[in-house]
Parts: sequence; structure tokens; C-alpha cells
Amino acid sequence: MDAGLLSAFIKKLVARLFVLADEKYKLYKDFKEDLYFLMEELPMITSSIDEQLSGKDDLTLHFRVNELHQLAQEMEDCIDHIMYRASKTQKPWYHISRTSGNRIRSRLQLTKEMKRLKRRLQEAHQRKERYPVLCPSHTELPPSSSDRLIAQEDLVGIDGPLKELLEHLAEAKGQQKQLNVISIVGFCGLGKTVLAQELYDSEVGRQFEKRAWISAGQRNPETLLMEILRQVHEPPPLVNSDARQLSIDLRNCLNNKRYFIVIDDIRSTDKWNCIKSAFPRLQDVSSRIVVTTKFQSVANTCSSTNGYMHRMSRLDEECSKQLLLKESCLQEYSDSCSSQSDSKVILDKCDGQPLALTAVGQFIQSRNSVEQPEWEVVSKDVRCHLDTDDTLKRMYQVLTHDYTSLPSDEFKACLLYFAMFPSNHRVSIKRLMRRWLAEGFVVPSTLCSDPAAQSFKELMDRNIIQSVDISNNLKVKTCKTYGMMHEYIIRKSLSQNIIALFDGGKLQPKYARRLSLHDSSITDATNLEIDLSLVRSLTVIGEAGKAILNFRKYRLLRVLDLEQCTDLHNGHLKDICNLLLIKYLSLGGKITDLPKDIKKLKVLETLDLRKTYVKILPPEVIQLPNLIHLFGKFKLPNTVVQSKLQKFLSSGQCKLQTLSGFLVDVNEGLSELMVHMNKLRKVKIWCDSSATSSSLTNVKKAIQKFIHDVKDPSDDPRSLSVNFEGCSEDLLEGLEGPCYLRSLKLQGNLMKLPEFVTALRRLRELCLQSTRMTSDLITALGNLKDLQYLKLIADELEQTTFRDRALPSLLCLCFVVKHPTFPKTEDGALPLLVSLQLLCENLDGQCGVQIKGFPRLREVVLYDEVNTDIKGKWVRAVKEHQNRPKVLLLKKADPPEEATGNEISPLEGPVQETDIQVPPGEPKFASNNSKGHPVVCVGLTGLPVAGIGTVSS
Repeated sequence: MDAGLLSAFIKKLVARLFVLADEKYKLYKDFKEDLYFLMEELPMITSSIDEQLSGKDDLTLHFRVNELHQLAQEMEDCIDHIMYRASKTQKPWYHISRTSGNRIRSRLQLTKEMKRLKRRLQEAHQRKERYPVLCPSHTELPPSSSDRLIAQEDLVGIDGPLKELLEHLAEAKGQQKQLNVISIVGFCGLGKTVLAQELYDSEVGRQFEKRAWISAGQRNPETLLMEILRQVHEPPPLVNSDARQLSIDLRNCLNNKRYFIVIDDIRSTDKWNCIKSAFPRLQDVSSRIVVTTKFQSVANTCSSTNGYMHRMSRLDEECSKQLLLKESCLQEYSDSCSSQSDSKVILDKCDGQPLALTAVGQFIQSRNSVEQPEWEVVSKDVRCHLDTDDTLKRMYQVLTHDYTSLPSDEFKACLLYFAMFPSNHRVSIKRLMRRWLAEGFVVPSTLCSDPAAQSFKELMDRNIIQSVDISNNLKVKTCKTYGMMHEYIIRKSLSQNIIALFDGGKLQPKYARRLSLHDSSITDATNLEIDLSLVRSLTVIGEAGKAILNFRKYRLLRVLDLEQCTDLHNGHLKDICNLLLIKYLSLGGKITDLPKDIKKLKVLETLDLRKTYVKILPPEVIQLPNLIHLFGKFKLPNTVVQSKLQKFLSSGQCKLQTLSGFLVDVNEGLSELMVHMNKLRKVKIWCDSSATSSSLTNVKKAIQKFIHDVKDPSDDPRSLSVNFEGCSEDLLEGLEGPCYLRSLKLQGNLMKLPEFVTALRRLRELCLQSTRMTSDLITALGNLKDLQYLKLIADELEQTTFRDRALPSLLCLCFVVKHPTFPKTEDGALPLLVSLQLLCENLDGQCGVQIKGFPRLREVVLYDEVNTDIKGKWVRAVKEHQNRPKVLLLKKADPPEEATGNEISPLEGPVQETDIQVPPGEPKFASNNSKGHPVVCVGLTGLPVAGIGTVSS
């Protein structure tokens, strides 16, 4: 096992041992002494191993790590079995020592197990002393800027991006002369350095008076500044100078000069902040700096002022095939490959990454085969030889560097968790983070209340994972790993027994704690060579088979994700309700009803019923003491006893934060109970046409309490969604301030803006949907001073104007309309707008929209269905804007039900009268969702604003 992962595992284990030690009861004589011995020894041994493994690949040490990992897993099994038995008896775990019979046998078993673990740990320590390992000196990690290894003649798909960046590099007529910083950002191996090199060597690049190219890597700021001074023909100082003095010297050298500097592979914002003062920002001098980086935060910082960000795209399928065949010397098979789907297996694995395509092509060539390869065999061979074959070595080093450079063991564990999902599978961000929490990979603390979001942000910032579905407010809904990174993750996870995958053969290893099935049914138990009683996490996509869905075999499950399991039915729920340690439960298949026995799941934190047919929610669900997130569309039974539930809710035991959501009709159950749920943060309500005035009154009271402003300085992310299309009366009339929400979505017949909306403190996101929106309603929106995202969905908008100083904080404005009538804007309105989305299939030209009035605009989003002439007009319009924003095409897709965002692809370069020229390198991979409908998976190019591409709430 990886030493870092072992350290993270041990930290979690020691914390659980502390829980046992803090109890006031002894399970046996000397229990506390044995416990404290384990707690003290484990961290010391792992710390010693971490130090010795730093920068050295030593077989003895790896044996030691694996030994300690096995020991730690056995200790965790022991703890979980204690907790399971205690949960089964509905008594605290320490009560197992106070009764007779079976409980005495349990106590003796625990005594024996703890003594054995103590002895094993002592033996491991003695072996460590017998076989010492000299601590190696620290070795520097290989640089990540591997793109230079791609030969010049092998460049494929670079013409479009190069043409775009050359336009930003050159002096454009009518544009202000000033220093511009161009950031090229993306995953390792996409060709960032090659693209920068082409810019540097271009005719435009050679026209600058002063030029320099430096590779930043792990160099300190002083070294970088010295190297730039040397290249711009200024003799560097003979004595060592600090960064401040070197910055002054370089600034004097570049003053009043038109200069072009390329800084390749910059890895931190601190380094940029140390050297940026060395570059003069003079007016009337069109200087350029190009930086390449894999860090999104670095790109945001470098290009925050008078800058431009270019996000590297994967190669499209045609370019990928061209590069793969070229490197493998199989060009003669290009025609047959074009007509076959076989090669798609390896193309998907390479995922449009030039470095991967080059490495795999050379791997195929090294096989010395003169025949067309069997692509399925090649795909499996690449995984097997990823860390041993010379042709794959450089790519493996890059992937390893991305993994080992993660700053914490928790981040590494979270990345490896992607092995639970198939390659190219779009994973819901919120689903992923809730599973991390349930698994214990991340733990909230006083220093970080949302460690899951922090881990995801870190992985996204490093471009190790990529966003797939982006909602209209530019929040990430789903993500996936790059193809070859996913191969690396699977290989590492399997080799370290972190997960077990089933591929049609026998399921191994036997003692894996996490099990994932991807469209592979196991009907024969003889193929199941794994101890299901030790499995902590089970994920099924497709059909599972009887052997896997025999939940009597499981005991210690914490995560059960069956929302995409096709052969799940009500008969399985009885045994699922005996999984007493489960924290995350997501159901799908043919589930129609939940049994009352669900009350046994005392530690359940997330219950997701969105993929089921459950309409009636058992009241026992509301009484689960640790339930935090509840998803679905349901109501309570008509016969429910309200007083019992109200007593539970009033006692303060309810931890429910997400109720998304419930149906309001003649049944008043959940609307009455919502008033007593004091920890709610996210609520979704559907009002049916059968709703009575009494039930609507109760809903109104519940909403009033939910939005009441307690002026909590923490500004909790409270959100409300109400669909009142079926209501016969205005549900929102009379709601009063002071009130608070971060996000509000209203869908119904909106003739005017409800008064409470303008009274909401710090409202950041607002989505309104109505058949028709009046000018009074739209004008009233201009008074929302804190609003950052506004989405209006309607058949028709009345003509109106946003006045000066309207919506002063708005970053993103989205219209989804049938008729292209958009509000006009006066100068000074929407001063911070960066994203304008005009989603109308019948768009006619610019429809009076003057983008020159938006000084910070970075992108305009249109439907892909608009005609070619309209797209051309918008491309020409943005070229006249000082920021030269991108034009993005939104392709209507069929995203996962829980990921409601659409996907955006870029439209760049010149537009001809008959065809839209999308440059090479734009991804257009097609896949199928669970319904069999085509889904276009395209990346979002050019999110230039820091803080916009955030995690959805």
C-alpha cells in the first residue's frame, strides 16, 4: 500500500480508537492499556516509514507498509464488528461486557483479538529494528512539463488553438496597447508547452524587441529573474541579489521596451506574485507574457488583470486516431479503423491526450506486429505494463508526479476513489463528496467544516479531474478523470487492495474493502472469491446478479450505491435494513416502497430515492437520528401520527439539512413538520393542483420560518426551490422580512416579483420560470444588490431596460426564452458581468444586445441550434470587444437526472457563410446514458474568471 494512504488510514483508525478509549466501561482487564499501546505505536511506526520512503523505492520498506496495512485493516474489522454487535442489540457497544451467554463469548473474542493485534504490532516493530533501512536523500520530483517530448512533426490538432492565441499575441487594431498575460492551462500531456513554443517561434513572436523563455518548475524566484535578465542581454549581477533587487533590475531593463516572456510550468501563485513586479505595465506598449501551468488558480491569478486564459482541450476523435496511427506506424489501417469501432476502446483510454496517444502508439509499435492490433488486447496490456514498459515510462512518470505531488494523504485517497466508477463515467460532485464523508476519507473539523469540498477543489485546481456538466450558473455538476489517469488510479487501487473490480472473470482480491461492478452480473457464487462480510462500500452500475445482491452476506457496509442497479427490487430491502453501519444509501431499480424496518439504520446520513418509484415516505425515515440529506419526491402517509413526529423534531434530535423534496396536495404532513426542522439548509417543494388552502397555509408558514433571517454571521448556504405551477392561489404573497437565502428558484405564474425577494439579505442566485415575464418584474430585479447569478426562463419577456447601477454584483446572466426579446442596458448597468447566456433557438442577430457596455465580459453563450449567420455575427461582435470574449455553443444534451446542467463547447476562429469552423482539438466524444439516448460529452473551454467554476450546492 502507498505509505501516504497508510498514514491517512492510520489517522482515521487512531481517532476511532480514541472513541473506544473515551468510554467509561472496560471490556476486559487491561483493555485501556492495550488500547493506548496501539494508539501510541501506530502513528510512530507510520511516521518512521513515511520518512524512510521519501524519495526511495525500497522493497523491504514496501513489505513493511503492506504488513502494517494488513494489521490496520484487521484492527478496523475488530472495531466495526464491535459497533455492529452493539447496533444489533440497540445498546451502547460497551454493554457487550455486562451480560452473559453470547455477550460473554463476544467479550472473550474481543480480548483475544486485541491481544493478538498488540502482539502483531510488537512483532512488526521488532522486524523494523532487525532490518534497518538507511534514510535516502530527498530526490526532486520529475518536472511536469513533459509536453516538449512530442516531436515537432507529430503535432496534431494545434492549428485552431495556435491561431486563436496568435490573435491575442499580436497588436490588434483598435485595441488598447498594454501588457497582456496569456495563461495556457490544462492537464499534463495536453500540449501546453508545445503550444507556447509554437507561439514563441512564430513570426509574430519574433517581432518583439526583448524575448525570453524560462522553465519555472521548482526553481526559486531569484533563479528565474536571473535567467530572464541573461536572455534579454542584460548582464546579471555578479553577486547574489534578492528577488526585490532583481525585479528592479529587470524592470529597468524592460522599461519602454516591447517584450515577450514565456514562463513554462509555473506551479504556484506565490512564485508569480514574487516576480510579477519585474514586468512593466506601461500604456502604449503591447508587451506579452505567456505562462503555462496545470493549476487553475495560477492561471486565474496570472491573467486576472488585462489577461486571457486558454484552457487546453483534448484532441477530437479524428485527430486522436491520426496521431495514434502515426506513432504506431499503422497508417495503412486508417481506412479500416475508420469503419470499425474497435479502436474506440484505446482512443477512449487515451482520451484525446497527445502524450498518452504518443506513448500508446509507440507501445504498439514496440510489439513488432505487422498486423492490425487487437485493440481490446492492447487496452488490457497498457494497464498491465503501465509502470514497466519503456515506451510508457514517461507517461507513467507524469501520472505518478500528479499523484505524489498532492499535498495531503486525504487528497490522494479521494483521487483513488474514482476507481469505483467506470472510465468516462460522469460522477455527480455532490454524490461523490457525500460518499467521501461516509467512507471517512474526509472528516469535518473546527479548521475545515467542509473538507470534501476542499478536496474536490484541490483536484479540480490541479486539472487532475475535469468538469463535464456545467450548470448555467457555471457551477460544476459532474466530473470525470482523464482516461489514462483513470487507468493509473485503477491500477494503483487494485494493487493496494483498495477496491475490487469485476470484469467477467473471478472477483478478486479476497479481502478488498470496496467492491464495484460495471455492467457485469455475477450469478454464480463460485466466481465470488471475496469475503462480502468485510466489504465497506458497494457500487453497482447495471445488472448485479443474485450473488452480489445477497445482502445477508454483508455486515460492515457504510456506502451502498445502487441508484444505477437495474435488478434491484423491494425484496432486497429487508436485508438492506439490517446493514446497521450504513451511512450512505442510494436506491434505484424497481423500488416502490420502503419498509418500516428502515428505522434500524441509526447512523444513516444520506438517503437518495430520486431514481426510485417511492411516492410515500415512511415516517420512520424522518425519525432517523443521524439523517442529514434526504432526496426524492414524496409525501407522508395520510394515517401518520403527527404528534409523535413533532415530539421527535422538537427534541432537537433531527439533523436533517437537505429535504429535496416533498409534494404538497391534500396531505399536510411534511409541510406541518417542516416548521419543526431547525437545521434545514436546502428545501425543494412541489405544489400539486389538488393542494387545499389549509395545506398551502401550512407550506407558507414553513417557508416563512425557513427564510427568517437570524443574521448568522456564518452566512449558511440556505437554498429554496418552489414549483407552484399547480397552485390555484398565490403561495408567495405576504411573506415578510427580515429574510435570508443564498439561492432561490421559483417556478409558476409570476405576474410580478414577490416582495420578499427584494427583502432577501445576500441573495446570490435567483432563477425564475414563468410563461411570461412583465417589464415591472424584470425592472424590479435591478434592485438586487448582492445577486451574482440570474436566470430567467420564459416564453416571452416584455421589453424593458436595466438602468444605471442595476445589478451591481451580477457575474452571470442567463436567458432561456422562445422569443428573442432581451432587456436593454444603460451604461453603468451590470458592471461586473462576465458571462452572458442568450439561449434562444430563434435568435435573430444580436437582438439589440450591446456587449460593449459590459467591460468585464469574458464569454457569450448561444444555443448550438442557432443558424450559421447568427453565430458569425456574434463571433465578429466579440472581436470588437476589448476583452475579446469567447463565443460558446451550448449543446442540448440528456444529462443524468441529478445533474441538470447542460454542456458547453467553444466556438472559436473565423466563421464562414455556410459552415461553422470549430478548430481541431475540440472534443466531441459521443456516449450513451442509461436510457440509451446519445449524450455529447464536451469540455468547457475558457472559464477565465476565478471563483466562477465552483462546486454546485
